[in-house]
Amino acid sequence: KEELALHLINNSQHEPQLYQHSYFRSTIVLLLALLMILVLIGIAHALVIYRAVAMALFMQSEAGLLSRHADTIAVMTGAVLHYLTIVIMSKVSSHRGCLAAFSMASPPLIVSLCPAEKPRTFSQGENNFTVKIFIFQFFTNFSSLIYIAFFLGRINGRPGHYVRVAGHWRLEECHPSGCITDLFIQMAVIMVLKQTISNIMEYLIPWISHRLRKKKKSPKKRSMMLGEEEEAEDPCKRQWLNNYELNEVDGFSLFNEYLEIVIQYSFTTIFVAAFPLAPLLALINNVIEIHMDAIKMMRLRRRMVPRKAKDIGIWLQVLEAIGILAVIGNGLVIAITSDFIPVQVYKYMYSPCARENHTSMDCSTGYINNSLSVFHIRDFEPHTKVLPEFNGLCCRYRDYRNADDYTYTVQFWHIFAARLAFLILFEHVALCVKLIAAWYIPDVPQKVKNLILKEKHSNLQNELRWVMPWKVPG
Repeated sequence: KEELALHLINNSQHEPQLYQHSYFRSTIVLLLALLMILVLIGIAHALVIYRAVAMALFMQSEAGLLSRHADTIAVMTGAVLHYLTIVIMSKVSSHRGCLAAFSMASPPLIVSLCPAEKPRTFSQGENNFTVKIFIFQFFTNFSSLIYIAFFLGRINGRPGHYVRVAGHWRLEECHPSGCITDLFIQMAVIMVLKQTISNIMEYLIPWISHRLRKKKKSPKKRSMMLGEEEEAEDPCKRQWLNNYELNEVDGFSLFNEYLEIVIQYSFTTIFVAAFPLAPLLALINNVIEIHMDAIKMMRLRRRMVPRKAKDIGIWLQVLEAIGILAVIGNGLVIAITSDFIPVQVYKYMYSPCARENHTSMDCSTGYINNSLSVFHIRDFEPHTKVLPEFNGLCCRYRDYRNADDYTYTVQFWHIFAARLAFLILFEHVALCVKLIAAWYIPDVPQKVKNLILKEKHSNLQNELRWVMPWKVPG
């Protein structure tokens, strides 16, 4: 309604753009979006292959430090590469292309998606662009984390039947202390790099651009744009000129700030069970970034043209979606990634406390030994060379398999059922608590609502004084 009113104010002969829908255009947009998502998933697979190859090379290294900590170093270097892919793909996918049809800015990669939909209004095009950019950024930031949280160590096979890359390199396994350690390391590296290097570059680039613009503006050009006497006499025009010499802004200057906060909110909620320090790092980053953004917006960029908005728009739905994903993600991390459920199943079904009433011992005693299965050396892959003197020996590995045919034991299915039951219970309870909190806590404070109500009442009284002065007192 407001956009239509603005169009009519600017052009009284304006014709409204009618609603339209095309299955062909929607199919093309869907296919292009899926293609982009597949590219991001392919990048995550490349990082998986890198970690498998890097761990094999580090273990064969002559340096003692590399060979002893090959798995940890492979995870950390993989996290650094993941951060670099985040930076590159963010530059590739998040340029301002969708709203080019509305004369906003120069079109780039996603220009092939949003204009193909032919949005009816600027707001609709902005919403389409926001959703697509968030989806691409989400897969860019979290594809590798999702693999580590839910697939690492579960698709690499077992001794004697390993899954290998190109038939040579084994897929990496979880850290000896558990799969949640790998997720902790990955998130720590990404958040520290993202909140330090990215913020420094976010401030340095506008600062360097501002300095270069000031050097190009010579005193002669300045005097040509505004006479020296007039500049000295009129401080307002001098302020306008100083503002004009700052970096340019457009409709996407605040969009990137919104996107950064939303991605940070995703990091602090979706996998917070594995990385409890994420909210603390986000708090420290935001305290520093508030001041940096204030300097950047007040001293390095031109003043933005204000645009009326009743709320944050589509970003509210995006935050709601993140809240639901956070409940599901943390439930999966606790149920699948961590050892919380296997430990509880062992305590109440397989520990000495379950068989006899032992009150003087810890019920988790013997859990590590219970979680290891037996593998016979003679059952290695045919192409693996095993010395004859080792054929009668066996080794232990983390899994719940029988020692004869390597099928899953009954305890594995008990743990699987307990994980599924916990996941369902956790998600339902957490979502109920979320809905109750959303109902109990108002979205807009009562003070703000009352101020808006009084302002509307005052405006209506002023209008009625002109229309019906005899009915309005005073």
